[in-house]
Amino acid sequence: MTELLKTWLYQGPSSQQLISFNHHDIVTGSAFTAQVAALHASLSEQPAKRWLLASDSSDLFAIGLCAGLLAGKQLILPSNTQAGTLSELTHEFDGILSDSCLCEGKLMLTLKKEHSGAESHWPSLADNATVGELVLFTSGSSGQPKAITKTLAQLDAEVSVLEQTFAAHLPHCSVISTVSHQHIYGLLFKILWPLAASRPFLSDLVEYPETLTYYTSLFPNLCLISSPAQLSRLPEALEHQPQLHSPSLVFSSGGPLNFQAAAEIAHCYGKPPIEVYGSTETGGIAYRRQSADNQPWRIFASHQIKQDAMDGALLLKSPYLDNDDWLKCDDKVNLVSDSEFHLLGRLDRIVKIEEKRICLVQMEQLLECHPMVSQAMLMVLEQPRVQLGAAIVLSSQGQQLLNNEGKLAVNNLLKAHLLTQFERVTLPRRWRYPEVLELTPQGKRDNQRLIELFSHD
Repeated sequence: MTELLKTWLYQGPSSQQLISFNHHDIVTGSAFTAQVAALHASLSEQPAKRWLLASDSSDLFAIGLCAGLLAGKQLILPSNTQAGTLSELTHEFDGILSDSCLCEGKLMLTLKKEHSGAESHWPSLADNATVGELVLFTSGSSGQPKAITKTLAQLDAEVSVLEQTFAAHLPHCSVISTVSHQHIYGLLFKILWPLAASRPFLSDLVEYPETLTYYTSLFPNLCLISSPAQLSRLPEALEHQPQLHSPSLVFSSGGPLNFQAAAEIAHCYGKPPIEVYGSTETGGIAYRRQSADNQPWRIFASHQIKQDAMDGALLLKSPYLDNDDWLKCDDKVNLVSDSEFHLLGRLDRIVKIEEKRICLVQMEQLLECHPMVSQAMLMVLEQPRVQLGAAIVLSSQGQQLLNNEGKLAVNNLLKAHLLTQFERVTLPRRWRYPEVLELTPQGKRDNQRLIELFSHD
């Protein structure tokens, strides 16, 4: 391992390193050093160990990340800043690092770009001090948020492997992203890897195809970090035409990209995206670039895999994990060789909607907490595109509202309830209100009956 990230974090950027940019501002290594040093000084004065870190601006997030790690703090990264999500995590942190007020009653240090003009030095770890760690939260199968701790050694291992695996495909380039850095994929690919490899990143999130086209025309070498849902829609926005200016490399993660979408991206940009398969728990496991339908995934050279004989689950050994044991993953696979496999689907009730990991148990539990709901069942609908369907048995109060004000009123009420913990793009798109939800003779969910509920509009 080259310890690429660890070396960079301990030494800091050169004064000339371009850290980040947007359409009206750039941040150089010297300015970034001053910003990190100022926040580090403030953090070092605080006894609080656990700090929630959240900002939509990637450069401000990176300031908080570097200062917090060097100050030996534990940084809590929420999957989103919805009020319900923060309420569930409130006992996990003592202070907040953010550029906006997220919740009352907590110590807060504001992330900001302003700093004194005096020359600053990159902070160093105090004698006998240990570097901080990150804690990300992901949906557990029980419906409760599951804390995943990432040490600097684990993150460094992944960044080093990414550079060794993909650097040959990347000229000296700038990085732009359509995905959030608050999740492990964006954190690694948009923040940590670019910092360590001296590739500047766009501090803003790319939300529109026009913005993407603007930056591809502006930069001769560009790396795009995106997701299957966004890439599947992109060819239509590009009018399915080959582009005069294209990214040098496109990454996709968060779920498999179907072959048609990969081929359409290749038609527009000249090359299909590189897909990376993994999870918050495991980090990256494997990658592929689809030149044929159902192309297998190839594991990173540092990994080992085998298959569980009982249920076909993927078993993994990886330097990104905190021990050398085999880890059982939640995906069923078919091994092609000792380094390649096909994915056959999930073994639990965790699903990806718009590349966001959702626990169906958690969403059902939240729905059943509402006084209008007696029972809730969710399922993933594949057509006309991947989305959630909700089958709800209403309480007498809910049935009265349905009778008096109609289905739309009930839909909107339940969506507002779900928005306390879930992002809007993940909410059910189709709603059904049967009198009962039938079970199989074994008392299990009758998925065929659920499918029939949604087969007619």
